[in-house]
Amino acid sequence: MEGASPSSAGGGSSSSSAGAVQGSRGREPPGRVGATNIGRLRQGKQQQQHATRAGGVGIISVTSWHLRVFAAVVGLMGCILLAASLAMSALHQVQFRNAAISRNFRGLQELKQNIVRREQVEQIMHGRLLQMATSALTKNGSEPEDFALWEEPYKQARKWKPCAAKHSLADEEPDEVNNGFILVSANGGLNQQRVAICNAVVVAALLNATLVLPRFLYSSVWKDTSQFGDIYQEDYFVNYMKNDVRIVKQLPARLQSLDLEAIGSQITDMEISKEAEPSEFVKSILPILQQNGVVHFLGFGNRLGFDSVPVHLQRLRCRCNFHALKFVPELQQAGSLLVQRLRQVSAMQTEMDKQLFGNNMLDPAFSENHAAGTPNRYLALHMRFEEDMVAYSLCEFGGGEEERRELQAYRETHFPALALRLRNTTVSPEEQRSLGRCPLTPEEAGLVLSALGYDRRTFIYVAGSQIYGGAPRLRPLTRLYPNLVTKEDILTADELAPFKNFSSRLAALDFIACASADVFAVTDSGSQLSSLVSGYRIYHGRGRAPTLYPNRKRYAQVLSEEGSIAWGGFQRRVRQMVDEYKRVSPRPRGRSVYRQPRTPACMCRAGGDGSVDF
Repeated sequence: MEGASPSSAGGGSSSSSAGAVQGSRGREPPGRVGATNIGRLRQGKQQQQHATRAGGVGIISVTSWHLRVFAAVVGLMGCILLAASLAMSALHQVQFRNAAISRNFRGLQELKQNIVRREQVEQIMHGRLLQMATSALTKNGSEPEDFALWEEPYKQARKWKPCAAKHSLADEEPDEVNNGFILVSANGGLNQQRVAICNAVVVAALLNATLVLPRFLYSSVWKDTSQFGDIYQEDYFVNYMKNDVRIVKQLPARLQSLDLEAIGSQITDMEISKEAEPSEFVKSILPILQQNGVVHFLGFGNRLGFDSVPVHLQRLRCRCNFHALKFVPELQQAGSLLVQRLRQVSAMQTEMDKQLFGNNMLDPAFSENHAAGTPNRYLALHMRFEEDMVAYSLCEFGGGEEERRELQAYRETHFPALALRLRNTTVSPEEQRSLGRCPLTPEEAGLVLSALGYDRRTFIYVAGSQIYGGAPRLRPLTRLYPNLVTKEDILTADELAPFKNFSSRLAALDFIACASADVFAVTDSGSQLSSLVSGYRIYHGRGRAPTLYPNRKRYAQVLSEEGSIAWGGFQRRVRQMVDEYKRVSPRPRGRSVYRQPRTPACMCRAGGDGSVDF
C-alpha cells in the first residue's frame, strides 16, 4: 500500500518492513516484525544482565536506549499504518461515489432514452403527403360541408331490395328422411365464425342432415371462450331456419359418447378443398354421414364455394346471415346505446336499426345531455392494423430492425407454420406492398379520407382492437382528424364490463357501430368484418349506406410516387380508385355473397314499372 512503507520512518530493517507492508510473498507479515525484535531485545537483555553480574553497568544503559528507540519506531509505524488505513478508506469512498454517479448517470440516460422511445413523435411514412393533407384540411376548414360525401353516389343502389326472407320451399318443412347429424367447431373470431355458421346451414341442407348448433373453438389470438348462445339468440335462429333445415342444440345421448375421430367422422380443413363445390361434400362426406350417423367438421373455415352453389341453397346463406343471426339482447341494448350516443338522437327508425336491434332498442323517449357541437353523423373506420394482421402480412411499416424482431417473435408464437416457411423462403416487403398485400396504416387511411374531402370536423368511430404501435402510430391520423372515438370512449366502464374479456362480444359492438354508420370506410378488403359489414349495409341499407373501399394495389402505386405527385393529382387518383368500388352491379363471379349480396335469391332488382327480377 502506498504511503505505508516503514522506510519513511527512518528506522532499521527498512527493506524487510517495506516488503512486509506491501504483502510480498516470502516475507514476514507486519504483525511478526515487532515480535521478532522484542525476542532479540529480550535475548540481548539477558546477555546484558549476565554481563552486569560480571561487573558491566554500561551495557544496561545501552539496553535501555534500545528499548526507547524500539518504542519510538513501533509508535511511528502504528501512526503510519493508521494514516495509510484512513487514506485507503477515503480512496475507496471516492471510487464508490464515482461508480455510483456513473451508474446513476447511465441509468438516467437509459431512462431518458426509454421515455423518448415510449413517447416517440408520430411514426410517419409519407411525410410530404401528410404535410399537404394537413395544409389542405386547414385551408378548407371554414368551408361548408359537402353533403355528397355522406350519400350513395349511384341511385341504382336504391333499386335493389332484400329477397332472402322468402323461404326456399314455402311453408314446407325439411324432408323427413334424415341422414344424420352435423357438428361444426368453427375457428377464428366473430366474423369467421359467422361465415362458418351459415356455410354449415347450407351443407346440412345439401346432405339432408340435422345441424347441431355450432360451437366455437378457443383461439390463442382471440382468447375468447364465448359460445353461440353468448353472442346470438339460439331460439330465434332455430325457429327462423326451421322450414329450411333442422337444427338442434345438442347431439342425441346415443351419439355423445362416440369417439368421432376414431370412427373416421372427424373432418378437418385439410380434408376438404378451400371453397369446395357441393359435389365434393356429396361424394366425400355423405357416405361417412350415412355410415356413422354423425360428422364433425373441425375448423370449417371457408370450405364452401359460391359460384357452384344452387340458387335455393345460396338463399339459405343469405337467410342465415342477414335474417336469422340476431345478437343477444345484452349486445343489442349496448349497441343501441352506442349508436344513439354517436348520432345524438333519442330514437332510431331505419331499417338497419330494426334489423340490428329488434325490440331491444332503447325507449324512444330516451335522451341524454350531449356536449354541444357533437355531430349527428359519423363515419366508421375499420382500422385493421392489429399486431396479428401486421405480422401475418409480412410487410414493413417503417419501424426498422426493432419492428422486424418484434413481428418475427409474434409469428414464431402465433403463426409457427408461417415462421417456418420464412426460414426457407425470402419474402420481399416491397413486393408485398406493390401487390396490395399490406394493410393500410392509420396515416394512409387518413390520407385517403382527406383526399376524398372529409374535413377536420368529421366525427370518426374507429373499430378494431389495439392498433399496432399504439399512440405514435395513430398520431398522424389524429393530427388530421381530431374527433376520433372508440367504443371505450362512448360507453362507460360499467356499460362495457359484461363484454370486457370477450373479444367476440366486443367485435359485435364494432359490427353494430360500423353497420349503422352514415359512411363505412374499409382499410383491408380481406377482413371478414369489413366484408360482412359491407354486405350487411348493401342488403339492409336501402341504397343509402355508402362504403369506401380503397384498392390497396392501386393505392400503393400512388404512394410510391409521393416524391413527385401534387396534392391535386393525389386527390384525383384516390377519388377515382374509391369511386370504382361504389359502382352498382350484380355480384361478380368468385365473390362472396356475404360481401356482395346483389345476387339471385338474395336481393331483387326493381324495375321502373314496379316489376322485380333477379
